[in-house]
This record gives sequence, C-alpha cells and structure tokens, in this order.
Amino acid sequence: MPEAGLTARPGGPLRGRVRAPGDKSISHRAMILGALAQGETTIEGLLEGDDVIRTAQAMGEFGATVTQEGEGRWRVAGHGRYLAPQTVVDCGNSGTGVRLIMGAAAGFDMVATFTGDPSLRTRPMMRILRPLGEMGASWLCREGGRLPLALQGGALSGISYRPPEPSAQVKSAVLLAGLNAEGVTEVIEAEATRDHTERMLSAFGGEIDVEDRNDGRHIRLAGGQRLVGAHVRVPGDPSSAAFPLVAALITPGSAVTVEGVLLNPLRAGLFVTLQEMGADLTIENEREEGGERIGDVTARHSQLKGVVVPPERAPSMIDEYPILAVAAAYAEGPTVMRGIGELRVKESDRIAMMAAGLVANGVGAEEEPEGLIVAGTARANHRVAGGGLVRTHGDHRIAMSCLVLGLGAEHAVAVDEPGMIATSFPGFGALMAGLGAEIG
Repeated sequence: MPEAGLTARPGGPLRGRVRAPGDKSISHRAMILGALAQGETTIEGLLEGDDVIRTAQAMGEFGATVTQEGEGRWRVAGHGRYLAPQTVVDCGNSGTGVRLIMGAAAGFDMVATFTGDPSLRTRPMMRILRPLGEMGASWLCREGGRLPLALQGGALSGISYRPPEPSAQVKSAVLLAGLNAEGVTEVIEAEATRDHTERMLSAFGGEIDVEDRNDGRHIRLAGGQRLVGAHVRVPGDPSSAAFPLVAALITPGSAVTVEGVLLNPLRAGLFVTLQEMGADLTIENEREEGGERIGDVTARHSQLKGVVVPPERAPSMIDEYPILAVAAAYAEGPTVMRGIGELRVKESDRIAMMAAGLVANGVGAEEEPEGLIVAGTARANHRVAGGGLVRTHGDHRIAMSCLVLGLGAEHAVAVDEPGMIATSFPGFGALMAGLGAEIG
C-alpha cells in the first residue's frame, strides 16, 4: 500500500460510551452573536476545532474580548456592535464562519477584508453576496465572488429574500445583516434548514418571527435590535456523533453510545435514514438544554439494506452524506442519494471524492450531477474489500468517513491528509481508539 497519513485496520468489536464534541454550527453562532451582543456571554461545551477557533479569533479582530477559561468554557465580552478590524480576517477553512461573519459585519459602516486557506479561497461566496448587495452592502473580490474579499457595510435596508437553494448559511447571513438594517428583513425558505440562528437570536434577546405558510417558512425580524449577552450550553454535534455510530453499525459485535447528541429535527436526517436502513439505533434520556433537544444515541451492529433517500431530506443531513455512503457500502442493495448538489461546493467536491474513495476500496459507486448511488456489498461474496489509499484533498469529513470504512473491511483503508480532521473533530483518533478502533 502507498505511504499514507493515517490507516484504519479491521479489528474487534467497538464498545463504550463517549460524548461527541460540541456542535460546530452552534459553536460558531455562539461566538458570533456573543461578540454582537452587549455584555458578557458564557459558553460551555464549545467545539475547540480549528474552524471555531478561527471564528473566536475573528471576533477579537472585530473588537470583542474573547477568553478561554477551561476546556470548552469560553467568555465573550461584546460591545453591542462590531468594530472595524485592523487587519485581514483569516477564517481558515471555515465556510460557515466566513459567511456568517460577513453577514453580521455588513450591518456596520466599515470595511472588513476576509481571506482563508487555499480550500476556502476556492469556495463560492456569491450566494451570500447577492442578498447582502440587495440590502446595500458592496464588495471587491476575486472573480466568482471568491476570497480574498473586502466588504463595505452600513446603511442597509431590509429585504424579502428567497434563497435559490436550501442554505442555513445564506439564511443566517441575511438575518444577521438584518439586525442592523432599516426596516424588516424576511427570509422565505421553500425547504426549512437548520434553525440554530433563529433559536439563538431569541436566546440573546432578539425578536424574531417564524411562520410556516403554504409557500414555505417565513422568518422575519425588525432592524435596529440590540442583543444582550447570554449563557450558551453547546450540545454534542450529530455530524461528529455519526462517525462512531456508523462504525458500530458496520463492525460485528459492536455497541456504542454517544451521549448528549443534538436531536434538533432539522439536523436528524441521518438518524432517520439509518433507521429506515434497518439500523439498531436507539435514543434514550431525551431532554432539553439551552432550547435544543438532546439525547443519548446507541448503535449496535446491524444488517443494513439500501434505501432511496428522499431529496427533500438533504438539508437536515447535508454534512452526513459521506458517512451515510459508508453505511451504504455495507448494506444489501443500492442506496440512492439525490438532491445533494450542494456537496460539490463544500471543502471538496464531496460527491466525487466519496465515490473515488469507495471505488478505491472495492465498492461500486456511481456519480450523478447532483447525486450518488452506492452499491452495497452485503450480498456479495466478500464484504468491503478495503486495501485502498484515499486522497481526501484536505477534506476532514472524507478522511473520517473513509477511516470508518476501513474498520469493517477485509483490508486496511488509508487516507493521505488526516490533519484537517482537527477542523471539526480534534479528538477523533483518541475517541475512536477508546472504543477499540485500530486507527493509526
């Protein structure tokens, strides 16, 4: 096998109880709103991955005082507004971070310049810039709306905006800009996307109205609102919990529980899909913390079957399709995933990267322009063959998914660039090793 950065080897069953790292989406928003608010915000359970740390540093550039007080415990002292940064704001690899920060910054009369790592500088920003431009912001950037980008904010007017594709990032950017716009800002979603921004705005004292109508979900807020500091307890990230849970489903004899997982229905699409595939997946100790539903999720080794995933479910599990493709590789019959064109403009082209990773390890996979079909191996004369080296192009979710693929395969699976795992799941290796996985 060619030299690789990290290798997962088939071994014994996985067993134990673990806690997923803090939810990345909520961690970003806690930092951004804490810096926008007047007074102190305290955060527990913050995800301390590279992406969120970049957002924390950016909030310091915009004038907030951001202090780490212990593992996962942070304090943000805001001034009720963003101040003009004195240097370029580097958001690293984080598309969520840069898009939400640009939305928040657009409400203030200043120029802020944004950049990121080589991957982030290739990702499209026009989906954010178009509505911000309609509100009155302007910018100077590379062709196609790509970073580096200088944004001029201030003197915004509220708009009514229908995003052309489901995107919580676009919705959130528009709403955050609307906080400091004149008049009412409205976002109309044909398909509801994750609603952490709406929930957190309310927790910070914002007034926001959400109404489901025949033509979609209408989210409205009035400009001129001022937020106040709050306490945020970040639940476990379902996107991160998915890796040990799917590993248990495909590894004989396994039983793994992940505690404190976010169960927001707009984020739970993977769990619904796995249960439809026949997964022995149970949820216990359901409770509410910080306005979000959480619970303890247990997965036991299961005989899975292929399914057709409804395209309208995509917004509730868009980050989980790579690890779903791993579960599909071990299922009986094909699994069809459509309506996922968004995956082509993530940290990598995740449809192409996941298909290539599966094929390199003996699993049939067929790309479509906005879809992926995975041929399950459960009824073949061998299970997933493995033995391949996966080129991840620096994508953390591709790396973790393909490492999970190797845990139940006949031969080891290797990935070439595991360093980017730290962007979302810095303790991935240690957590999996604690359950009995052979990854190293």
